[in-house]
Amino acid sequence: MSETGRRVGGGINGGQVRVPKMAELVAARLRRMIVRGELVEGDALPSETALMEEFAVSRPTLREAFRVLESESLINVRRGARGGARVQVPEGTVAARYAGVVLEYRGTTLKDVYDARTVIEAPCAGLLAERRTDEDLQRLRAAVAEAEELMDDPSAFIRAHMEFHALVVELAGNETLAVLNGMVRHIIDQANWSHVDLDAGSPENIRANRRGFRAHGALVDLVAARRSEDAEELWRVHLQEAEDYLLQSRSMTTVLDLLG
Repeated sequence: MSETGRRVGGGINGGQVRVPKMAELVAARLRRMIVRGELVEGDALPSETALMEEFAVSRPTLREAFRVLESESLINVRRGARGGARVQVPEGTVAARYAGVVLEYRGTTLKDVYDARTVIEAPCAGLLAERRTDEDLQRLRAAVAEAEELMDDPSAFIRAHMEFHALVVELAGNETLAVLNGMVRHIIDQANWSHVDLDAGSPENIRANRRGFRAHGALVDLVAARRSEDAEELWRVHLQEAEDYLLQSRSMTTVLDLLG
């Protein structure tokens, strides 16, 4: 096969079908090895000479494949005599950053993002109540206890608050929802930090923090009792109250205002 992509006929409705370039095929083969665990975090890829021989490609084609994988944060390539390509574990932060750019470009409002968080997180609270283990309860209770100790430190408290929300989704056990939540959380966390800078320690901020803390404690009780529907409804109300509070600031109304 040619190392450059080409188009051939015979597609659906008579359209053309794009044949991938050889660099894309090499990248796809290496990508599969990484996601299947055949290559793990920190592993060095074979030398360029060995890979060129294995895939029967030229050095420019191999390096193009490396650039594809670097752009996906699946490998890290160091140049020089002691350089080479090493494997990186796929992380949701890559998708989160890209999603942020797309949402900025589309002029997405922060309200839109908060509404999406509710759609993801509230059902996760219900799933968690259905599936929770004793270990899950221990982690939730430890997170609530840690936040309680940080009530007088707005910055530390909001960090613990955000981590509790992430923990609820993690313990729900649905990997797809966890990835989607990570994409939304990247923006929500930035909005939370910006809001802390604006009103940390104000009476309104203190009331909101205490109200949120009570909701976290109540959720743990419902999860412990396996009251799935009540847990989901409680979390939906909590998320709506948080949205109302955080969107009071008119200085930032879109994702672009926040991240741009």
